Amino acid sequence: MANYYIDTHAHLYREYYPENLREVIQRAVDAHVEKVLLACVDVQTPPMIAEAVEMFPENVYGLIGLHPSDVKEDYEEQLAELESHIEDRNIVGIGEIGLDYYHDRDFEQEQQIVFQRQLNWAHDRKLPLSLHIRNGYSEAIPILSQYATGSLRGVLHCFSGGIQEAEWAAKHGFAIGIGGIVTFKNSKLQELVPQIGLEHIVLETDAPYLAPTPHRGTPNESSYIPLIARKIAEILNVSVKEVMERTSENAMRIFFN
Repeated sequence: MANYYIDTHAHLYREYYPENLREVIQRAVDAHVEKVLLACVDVQTPPMIAEAVEMFPENVYGLIGLHPSDVKEDYEEQLAELESHIEDRNIVGIGEIGLDYYHDRDFEQEQQIVFQRQLNWAHDRKLPLSLHIRNGYSEAIPILSQYATGSLRGVLHCFSGGIQEAEWAAKHGFAIGIGGIVTFKNSKLQELVPQIGLEHIVLETDAPYLAPTPHRGTPNESSYIPLIARKIAEILNVSVKEVMERTSENAMRIFFN
């Protein structure tokens, strides 16, 4: 049984922690968060992932992908550069990719093209996914369903859907990423977690964003993962150890199998 935590989605880069990146990662390790996956958002990210991996090669792993909100006119150039990094050290998946129509739909068609292109990367290389879907489930699920043969696996990062989307995910080999939002007062995740079930949940922080209570409003860190686990344990009336073990086993199966 896994006697450690895994943060399946974070952004621990020098850009966000200019003076204390090493200390932030060390605090995570000291909190028994033994693996941290760093999501990619654009062509500026891979060098920053590489720096963190170099610092903690036994603990830090990377993903490669173009975030939907970063899809602009130059998406072809961005995709070409990002694809060249898939073989970089400690890269274990594709992400964060998906559809985000929360702020605008100016690049709606381009987002869908980019999403499908990166799904093909994952399919062809048998790599897992970290999916960012915001106000776009009705468009994303039909695209993902084209791969419904079980060839794709991954995580719905920072889950914002309802029980129907969660059930679709579980049926098609995707886990639900639960982060600090679950600790917020009146979070709908507190009602969804029992319906989702521990067998379909992985932990994440999305650091430096979305710090859990009591750190809300301050920079998030992977060392706060135990706070998220504690809240899930409270909701499900199980031990924190069980949450740690089950979620880490889920993450290992998806990203390190």
